[in-house]
Amino acid sequence: MKITEQPSNYSSLDTMSTEEILEGINNEDCRVPEAVGAAIPEIGMLVDGIVERMKHGGRLFYIGAGTSGRLGVVDASEIPPTFGAPFDLVVGLIAGGDGAIRKAVEGAEDDSGQGWKDIEAFSPTCHDTVVGIAASGTTPYVIGAVKAARERGLLTACITCNPDTPLAAASEIPIVAVVGPEFVTGSTRMKAGTATKLILNMISTATMIRLGHVRGNRMVDMQLTNAKLIDRGTRMIMAETGQKDYDRARDLLLEHGSVRKAVAAYRDLDDFVYRKCR
Repeated sequence: MKITEQPSNYSSLDTMSTEEILEGINNEDCRVPEAVGAAIPEIGMLVDGIVERMKHGGRLFYIGAGTSGRLGVVDASEIPPTFGAPFDLVVGLIAGGDGAIRKAVEGAEDDSGQGWKDIEAFSPTCHDTVVGIAASGTTPYVIGAVKAARERGLLTACITCNPDTPLAAASEIPIVAVVGPEFVTGSTRMKAGTATKLILNMISTATMIRLGHVRGNRMVDMQLTNAKLIDRGTRMIMAETGQKDYDRARDLLLEHGSVRKAVAAYRDLDDFVYRKCR
């Protein structure tokens, strides 16, 4: 029996108090970081592979079904606003199409040929990377996509929460986070989903840092999509340049469209004034 399908370590959940339920869930969640930590070597190998390929025009595809697919779509969707990367640099695909993000599409995950067809719509190349996401490690839609991608020379990896699975065998870089049985038996939206989200965070964030989208510890290329981010960017500029005037820093940000460009413009102007006054 797959570990993710094994009976919960807790019984009679329906007789527990609310506090007992929450404490049990939290106790199980505490096991997740250790499981993810054990997979850091494989996560690092994948990040280095993605970075090298992206430097040659490659993209990253996440592909999954159900909760796993939704998590991939969420991570991919957050890359442009967070790091200012092109919207199609990281692509999230889910069995059943975008409609399945909100409502499950019956039988979609059982089609072993559809996953690669969904990737083919983006004209994949050998510089691209495909990461199959399936807590069980047995989802046909995901396995088929990873196998086809690997046959065509794309870098392939997977995220799963069971050891020795068909998906891991199909992938060049299997990332396996064994989190144990779920609090609610078989509900992989819980610990397995949490582990998957943590790993996706690590993959995308480390990749964007390695590609230069972070300076120091700041998101210097983030999109200015709301007042909160404009304020954050303004304060970043003040910290980077020593500019004390908030309104001046804000004007620079809005004029140049990103923290990186605003700081560069400020320093160019400062250097010009310095040279002119010498």
